[in-house]
Amino acid sequence: MKATVFHSTKKVSVDEVADPTIEASTDILLKVTSTAICGSDLHIYNGFLPQKKPMTMGHEFMGIVEEVGKDVKSLKKGDRVFVPFPIACGACFFCEHDLPGHCEESNDNYGPEGGLLTEKGGALFGYTDLYGGYAGGQAEYVRVPYGDVGPRKVPEGLSDEQVLFLTDIIPTGYTAIDWANPQGGETVVVFGCGPVGIMAMKSAWLRGAKRVFGVDRERYRMAKAAAIANAEVLHAQDDDVSEVIRAATNGRGADIAVDAVGLEAHRSVGDKIANVVHGEMGSISALRAAISAVRRGGTLSILGVYGMPYDNFPIGQLFDKGITLKMGQAPVHAIVDELLAHVVAGRLRADDVITHILPLSEAAKGYDIFCEKKDDCVKVVLKP
Repeated sequence: MKATVFHSTKKVSVDEVADPTIEASTDILLKVTSTAICGSDLHIYNGFLPQKKPMTMGHEFMGIVEEVGKDVKSLKKGDRVFVPFPIACGACFFCEHDLPGHCEESNDNYGPEGGLLTEKGGALFGYTDLYGGYAGGQAEYVRVPYGDVGPRKVPEGLSDEQVLFLTDIIPTGYTAIDWANPQGGETVVVFGCGPVGIMAMKSAWLRGAKRVFGVDRERYRMAKAAAIANAEVLHAQDDDVSEVIRAATNGRGADIAVDAVGLEAHRSVGDKIANVVHGEMGSISALRAAISAVRRGGTLSILGVYGMPYDNFPIGQLFDKGITLKMGQAPVHAIVDELLAHVVAGRLRADDVITHILPLSEAAKGYDIFCEKKDDCVKVVLKP
């Protein structure tokens, strides 16, 4: 079959690879009908997360069930499903506590420490050997473990594009707002107007926000956030973001701030020097901006990926402001059925973030235009 394979930094290609097979009685095989390139795929593509051997990419995918293991009870050949990006057994301590991203059974590299290269959380599709080494879904077929736990059937009448992003960006964006337990009337600022950031903005409105701001360096993404998420957009460099937010909130700051950027934020000269001196990669500039913009006693949700320690982390500022920090992988399995209901009812949509639909054979082009911000690219969908 054809699959999008990561080989080394900035090098992916569509290769002929072995067809997946049923390896456990609880597996299913899926014929992929739609898959997407996620911003967190770029962390691998750009070398921020190590991967030494070739790996099939992709954790946002859906399709038609091709084969089921003998112990799979809820699915049959021909069912149309989408698949949450964490691989969760459904029965361990963390799965039973609605924390599927911390599943103890799916990742051989699992451990409580959460270190840089060892003892990671639950497995993820197509997301390096650190997270289980499972082949991803940017392919014609994919093996899905725990077939009765993750995959969700697609209701009749919904297109691939309407449900594809329930695999990741819808629940991830929603989680950032849900973590803050909003009561209605909040001011929310989201750093990053990419797909996840836009879904956080949409989720803020869904949960009763009074005002929603979006911050980015790329004006085309700002325009997208304004158009489809009704956000008041600010430029990360040209606008004094914290002062604008405080002026809108009687000097306080946002009730909820969301970092949907992560370590691939724009790096200053100081960031680059710190990277060399301290053995760091990337930047925490977006995180610093979010800490500044959130009010005292507010909540900061971190969705952007940070893979390592950083020097000069502003813990004193966090302490003085009494900020609640929530971060990590979205607990997709725990919330996706509720979100599917919102999609079915038309209260939440994500297909409007798509800017490019390409055949799987053009996956390398998709990675290039997404990574290099060409052609006003916000989200790429691949069709096997």
